[in-house]
Amino acid sequence: MKPPSTDAYSLILEAIDIGVFKPGDRLVESDLAERFGVSRTPIREALQRLETQSMLTRDGRSLIVASLDYNQLAELYVVRAELEGLAAALAARHATPEEVRVLRDMVEDDRALLGKPSDMARANRRFHKQIHLSSHNRFLVQQLDLVHRSMALLATTSLAAVGRDEDALKEHDAIVTAIEAHDGEAAAQALRDHISKAFVTRLKLDSGEVQSAV
Repeated sequence: MKPPSTDAYSLILEAIDIGVFKPGDRLVESDLAERFGVSRTPIREALQRLETQSMLTRDGRSLIVASLDYNQLAELYVVRAELEGLAAALAARHATPEEVRVLRDMVEDDRALLGKPSDMARANRRFHKQIHLSSHNRFLVQQLDLVHRSMALLATTSLAAVGRDEDALKEHDAIVTAIEAHDGEAAAQALRDHISKAFVTRLKLDSGEVQSAV
């Protein structure tokens, strides 16, 4: 039985998210079918879906992974900061003790990943996703999924900047501390500050002002 097209879609999207395919990379239907071990039909359907979602764009007859220009990047971070802040505020209000424990454990466990930007980036995505889920608002989670899908179009993680991973972990700690205290306002502000600092770091990385650790 052939996997459904949604499986092919998820496989390609994950490959973009973890940097296997970067902005500007050309995606070839036959190559993808061979890589993922599926037929070309679900691959074709997945590529069409990703193009509709602006994850892929046309370069002549080829499909390439899209990229974000400066204005799109700024717009994305504005929306992300507000939606993530709301998620943190709702998590402070609605997260179960078990969900708060998971967030705290994530912060502690991620200390072992300092100095490993790729591993830290994956852990960072898990941390933010857990906050989204802890908001207990399905519509907000759906919107944040769209935002984070677009984040996959960034060629590098801000956590690649020298010293950024340690600062980010401290910021995560502050977010969780506010959620533990059920202080929605403080949690929202801590999350917005976290996103703002990540954006500043990304701009500095792109301009060459700060050094990458990779």
